[in-house]
Amino acid sequence: MEKKGIAEKLPSIDSIFADIISKPKSKEAGCAAIFIGFVRGKTEKGSSVERLYFESYEKKALEAFDSIIQSLENKEGIVDVRIYHRIGDLKVGDPIVIISVAGGHREQVFPVLAEAVERMKSEATIWKKEFTAGESYWVKH
Repeated sequence: MEKKGIAEKLPSIDSIFADIISKPKSKEAGCAAIFIGFVRGKTEKGSSVERLYFESYEKKALEAFDSIIQSLENKEGIVDVRIYHRIGDLKVGDPIVIISVAGGHREQVFPVLAEAVERMKSEATIWKKEFTAGESYWVKH
C-alpha cells in the first residue's frame, strides 16, 4: 500500500495499520496516532454546510505528501507517516483525510502528527468548495 493517496475513497484504518505492521521497521514502533478529518456541519461563521467539494492537482499534491512524509520520517523515533485525502463531493459527517504517524513513543508521535496535519493543509494543492444554503464558494483548505 502506498503511504499516500488522493482518491474518492479512503483506505480503511485496518488496512493502514496492517500495512504498517507488515514492515520490518514496525518493530521499532511502540505506538501510532491517527488524525481523521470530517466534513463539519457548520462553517467558521456558523452557517449550515450542505456539502463540500474537493479537487486537487494530484501530481503536485502527491509530491507535497512525499516531501512531508520523508521529512517527518527523518525525525527521531518516527517509524512511519501516511497521508490520504479524498476528492469529489462529500456530505456532512464524511471523512476527508486520514493521517497516521507511528513511532517509538507518544511524546515523539503526537507533535509529528500535528505537524503533518498543518503541513498537509498548507503545502498540498487541494482546494475545497463549501456549499451552504443558496451559496457556494472556495475556501482556504
